Amino acid sequence: MQTDERSRRGGQRFGPADRVRSGRDFRRLSRGQRRRRAAHLVVVEGPSFGVEPAGSDTPGPRLGLTVSRKVGNAVARNRVKRRVREWFRRERGRLLPGRDYVVIARPGAAELDARALWSELAEATGR
Repeated sequence: MQTDERSRRGGQRFGPADRVRSGRDFRRLSRGQRRRRAAHLVVVEGPSFGVEPAGSDTPGPRLGLTVSRKVGNAVARNRVKRRVREWFRRERGRLLPGRDYVVIARPGAAELDARALWSELAEATGR
């Protein structure tokens, strides 16, 4: 990505520090944390034990994604993941710092357009 393109997009990248990456973190979040359901999504929210960004004393929110083959073929699954990541980039400032969010896509999520998917994400996260 070019520097000028990054500045046009507000410099908001979705790097490794923004992701829930380890299976241990996914399992920890799946046990006893707050789950909120929407028609085609489940959002699991819990405290973050992730990597802190350089120069920060509080880690920002992190995102994990689970999109199974029941959602659709590879093209449909990747489209859902891209849309969820884009929503996260846009809403990151409104999400609670120091929290992890795991989005579990359910069958039918691939048929939603971006606005409908973002609406369900906002509903499920209480934003």
